[in-house]
Parts: sequence; C-alpha cells; structure tokens
Amino acid sequence: MATRLLVVDDEESIVTLLKYNLEQSGYTVDTAYDGVEALRKAQQVTYDLIVLDLMIPEIDGLEVCRKIRTEKIQVPILMLTAKDEEFDKVLGLELGADDYMTKPFSPRELVARVKAIMRRVDYSGQETEMEKIESKTIGHLTVYPENYEAYVKEEALELTPKEFELLVYLINHKGRVLTRDQLLNAVWNYEFVGDTRIVDVHISHLREKIEPNTKKPVYIKTVRGLGYKFEEPAPA
Repeated sequence: MATRLLVVDDEESIVTLLKYNLEQSGYTVDTAYDGVEALRKAQQVTYDLIVLDLMIPEIDGLEVCRKIRTEKIQVPILMLTAKDEEFDKVLGLELGADDYMTKPFSPRELVARVKAIMRRVDYSGQETEMEKIESKTIGHLTVYPENYEAYVKEEALELTPKEFELLVYLINHKGRVLTRDQLLNAVWNYEFVGDTRIVDVHISHLREKIEPNTKKPVYIKTVRGLGYKFEEPAPA
C-alpha cells in the first residue's frame, strides 16, 4: 500500500509544487487549503504523515495540530512556517508537531525531510533502534517497540512517534550521558541547525508522561552542562 500524505497550505502554488515532487517520490498525496478541511480529512483518512502550514485560514496550523493530538491521532506532523521566531517553532513542537521547516525551502529539501521522518516510523526494513529491544521493563515503565506501545503501571501511554523514538533511544543507551546534539543526530536523523531546544521540548513531554514527579525525575535525569541520562529508578 502506498504511503499516503496530506499537504495543507493556503498557497495553491506551494501545494501544487509539493504535491508534484512528493508524488514523483512515490507518495500518494491529498491536499487541503484551510484548517477546517485539513482537520476533517485527518479525522476521516489514515495518513502516514501530514505536512501542515502554520498560517492557514479558518483554523490555523497550531490549532489543527492541537486538535489532532487531542483526538489521539498519532500521525507524524511536519510543520511549515514562514516565521523564524523561536516562539512559533517551540509552540508547534509543544502542541505535538514532530518536526518543522521554515519557508522558503526547496521542494527537494522537504522531500528529504519527509523521507527521513518516514524512515523513523517504518520498522519493516533493516534493524533500527526500535528493533534492538523486543520489550523492556524499567521500574514501572514497560516498552514494546515492535508494537509501538509503552505503559506505566500497565496504563497505556499516548506518545507521538517522535516521543516514542526518543524514549526507545534513551532506553537503548541507559546509563550513558547523551548530549543534545547526539540526540538531535540520532533521533532526528540529521543536523538540526544547532536548535537543541527541540530536544528539551520532547524530553519535557516524556517526563510529563512517564515520571511520577516531573520536578524530581527518576528516569530521565538532566546532567547539567552536558545533556540527559536515562536511569533505572532506585527501589522504593
């Protein structure tokens, strides 16, 4: 079955250009030109990835992203923004976007970014971080990479694809200090122009979902001046 994408942008020329280039790369592409249409299609069709512009009419991209995540639709979202402010990027990530690109960009660059994201969520090929462990229980946390599932005390966690991949990578490197740059390169699969805040945002999301007390984390420890380390919690 072909990989199905949804491209959302109110500029017809951009939609046409992206649709053509993505289809040339073998993807099936649906389109939407405003937030209402985008949300309706995301609710009705199972997409493998959504390319979502920030500034679209009716409902803006941030609100579409928030609603998609509120409805537990865990499709990867690549956010597009013409703005270069840190606020917009971080807010998009905090609302559940997996990645972002700042306009202007080349269609080739976007296709490469889409392929990178799809490689991270396609576990059928060569060995990935997901396949290095069949299942793992650490403290009250249990992860099943092949099933894309994680539990705390048998309660299922709602994780975005990026949060899940980051969690598995941390578990695979338990006890090791990982710098933000290392996590960017390993989990995001490319250099992220030194914008390590993306790592901090996702770590914060993970802590909210797996830590008994986010102010005193027992799993994901901050190593001041270096990065993060995943540890087994001490027995109660």
